[in-house]
Amino acid sequence: MHMGKLENKSALITGADSGIGRAVALLFALEGADIAIIYHSSDDDAEKTKAEIENLGRKCILFQGDINDYEFCEKTAKDVVSELGKIDILVNNAGVQFPSDNIVNLEEKNIRKTFDSNIVGMILLTKVVFQYMKEGSCVINTTSAVAYQGHPELLDYSATKGAIVAFTRSLALQAKPQNIRINAVAPGPVATPLTEETFNEKKENPNLPPFERNATPEEIASSFLFLASDDAVQITGQVIHPNGGLIVNG
Repeated sequence: MHMGKLENKSALITGADSGIGRAVALLFALEGADIAIIYHSSDDDAEKTKAEIENLGRKCILFQGDINDYEFCEKTAKDVVSELGKIDILVNNAGVQFPSDNIVNLEEKNIRKTFDSNIVGMILLTKVVFQYMKEGSCVINTTSAVAYQGHPELLDYSATKGAIVAFTRSLALQAKPQNIRINAVAPGPVATPLTEETFNEKKENPNLPPFERNATPEEIASSFLFLASDDAVQITGQVIHPNGGLIVNG
């Protein structure tokens, strides 16, 4: 049952062509929001997501590009505001990972790409979008349980996810006087195209949380909806942990 929790809102979501971002975009649309999507390269996935959102009777606009390109961020934010009228919700969800079980084998270009995609681009886009945000707007960042637990094959990725936690807490302090809420979601293992491609895993995973299965993107999306809605009016600078029961510090 959908309650129109995001009626008359507009949301900009990165990496919403697949996985968690796509599930969030569809759920937000179901709850009444118009959606702008930034995606990197998967045109077919993006068009499919757009069609599904439009079938729900909401507007959806697509922007293909790289959030590390500052001019792209500026132009996209401006275009979203001119087409949807405003940006109430920013979901920073795009990310990449390049596993390696030995730090000696980490490739410099992949380390830089991971930081650029996962945290530098996030900060650039947030900086640009922030000038359009008003009282009651919010930012939601995708971090990960690995920010708290570490991961033996995802050194640089885990480091970026830790940086996202610190960025979320710091921006929340800065944005408090404007009544703009900044939060994050830290999923545990989720079955997404990214994880399946990276670890060749569907549901079987030796490091599964207590529910003993990977979450689906849809199961994670409701945490984003909570943080985006007025239900979370008292929540800022926090991380929600839909991780199947993993115990994490912080």
